[in-house]
Amino acid sequence: MTSIGGAEMVDWNLAAATATRLVRPGPEVSRDEARAVVAELRRHARASEEHVREFTRMIPDGHEPEDTPILVVDRAGWVRANVAGFRELLKPLLDKMQERRSSTAGGAMLGAVGGKVTGVELGMLLSFLASRVLGQYETFAPVTRDLPGAPGSGGRLLLVAPNIVHVEREMEVDPHDFRLWVCLHEETHRTQFTAVPWLRDHLEGEIQSFLAETDVDPMTVLERMREAAQSLAGGRPEGEQDEGRSLVEIVQTPEQREILGRLTAVMSLLEGHADFVMDGVGPQVVPSVAEIREKFQQRRARGASRLDMALRRLLGLDAKLRQYRDGERFVRAVVGEVGMEGFNRVWTSPNTLPTKAEIAKPADWVARVHRKADS
Repeated sequence: MTSIGGAEMVDWNLAAATATRLVRPGPEVSRDEARAVVAELRRHARASEEHVREFTRMIPDGHEPEDTPILVVDRAGWVRANVAGFRELLKPLLDKMQERRSSTAGGAMLGAVGGKVTGVELGMLLSFLASRVLGQYETFAPVTRDLPGAPGSGGRLLLVAPNIVHVEREMEVDPHDFRLWVCLHEETHRTQFTAVPWLRDHLEGEIQSFLAETDVDPMTVLERMREAAQSLAGGRPEGEQDEGRSLVEIVQTPEQREILGRLTAVMSLLEGHADFVMDGVGPQVVPSVAEIREKFQQRRARGASRLDMALRRLLGLDAKLRQYRDGERFVRAVVGEVGMEGFNRVWTSPNTLPTKAEIAKPADWVARVHRKADS
């Protein structure tokens, strides 16, 4: 545990316990049905490898992809994996704040708030997300006995069985088709990271650069949190306009905005590419793909309730929905102009990744990467 003056900065165990306690129970299933769902998700995940590999052409013939563990988890299992990932990613920032604790005005106040409060807040956030995530390619948490990872990258594919069952029932779609459809999306993410060796380190480097620019003065952090709370509560000072920014966007420096722009572009690419592949492969292997896509898009757009919509805005999840749409349009436009092989130049190096502006204008990326390279 990273601590400040003997007080933990984040009580990670409390975060996991809080999320596990608060997360909604999953749908009711019998033991036999649960076993059948787990077995089917594992089969679909393995079958998706060949489908995605053939469609994307990202892994050349004769090169086997990494043997990535497939972990079919419940909501508590997803929480534990993500707590471990957050703990690893945030360690440099928390160490930095620990070093500044003794010499920073207001540091005692932050220390008094303590890791227990932070742990509870993080747990509340994770409990909200744990009932919504269908799957995830997780690569940042260290490899342990309970959380195995692929050799080298340490990645693992998480499929959250209760959430998948909940959504397929809510949308009233064919469960077998829906489970394969979800696996195609998540398998695309696995392929992105295993076929592009530099991608994980590049993303981690960008995240660490973002965190390194964080204002570690506790009073500055508290002031930004106050501004965020005023914005969300409608209590902004008179004359200030509500720009509709999320908490993530409010609590950042100008330098972080530049980094966040690059991260947004990469995430738009990864999510849009996964949606494009899912829809491209779907008609051949998922008979009811058109119905699933239509109902899923409607579900994404409307949210579950007013509270859900408010939380999505607060956490920046609406921006994630835009990433799916913008990224998919980018991939579709580029593939339409230069083909799949031409699109795959995007994976050559960090320099060939699209910028945030190029995500909105795919022709600019084609001009920069293709015409410059071919001239």
